[in-house]
Amino acid sequence: MGKLFIYLFGIVLFFGSCEDNKKASDADSNRDEIEIENEIEIEKQSITENEAEVDSIALKHPEITNENVVSFLTEYGKNNPETKVLITSRFGDIEMELYKDTPLHRANFIYLVKQHYFDETFFHRVVPNFIIQAGNSDIVSTPRKRAALGNDYLLPAEIIQGRVHEYGTVSGAKEYRENPDNRTAPYEFFIFLGPKSSTTHLNGKYTIFGKVTKGMDIVEEISKVKADDGDWPLNNIYITAKVIE
Repeated sequence: MGKLFIYLFGIVLFFGSCEDNKKASDADSNRDEIEIENEIEIEKQSITENEAEVDSIALKHPEITNENVVSFLTEYGKNNPETKVLITSRFGDIEMELYKDTPLHRANFIYLVKQHYFDETFFHRVVPNFIIQAGNSDIVSTPRKRAALGNDYLLPAEIIQGRVHEYGTVSGAKEYRENPDNRTAPYEFFIFLGPKSSTTHLNGKYTIFGKVTKGMDIVEEISKVKADDGDWPLNNIYITAKVIE
């Protein structure tokens, strides 16, 4: 009964997010009702597809924990050396290159992409002239995927001396501020837009593990959409991700 309640509650949240999509902001004023309704139908279908993906994850790989995270990602990284990823949203495509000298973060990101974790998550935080952040959502599939992959693990910091946040860098988010080891929350990342003068609280505290190589115009456009007081866009910005090289 508890699982059923959680599932039904997730469905309520899902349709609530769909209702948000109907309230068009200025950024979406050119989208007609038919387009929006089609998008909602696609999102409904994705619930079943995502449940199948969650079951597949549980069968293929062990759950990642803080005890096995280094060994698992080290081995996975050896067998999956890719460094280029494509993030797609309704605004357009963003290409990213992941750094080889942050091997755990690179391997973790490639792993999540290949497990389809990011599909049907959002750009859920947008701050103009600062960052856009992705990897979370308010639909039921996201916590179910996290539970299947590993609900509690963090990534050891891989902070490279002299590497600073600059236009287009990709960094791992942190789960909490009081984090003396600067460990990264594995499921969320942010792209930096802001001036270097606004990086004093970021440099040396967050692992920079990649950069945008194409599509910063898309990043800029996303950063300017209307958002609520918590920087969450008023209209959900769904993403998908795939490895391209």
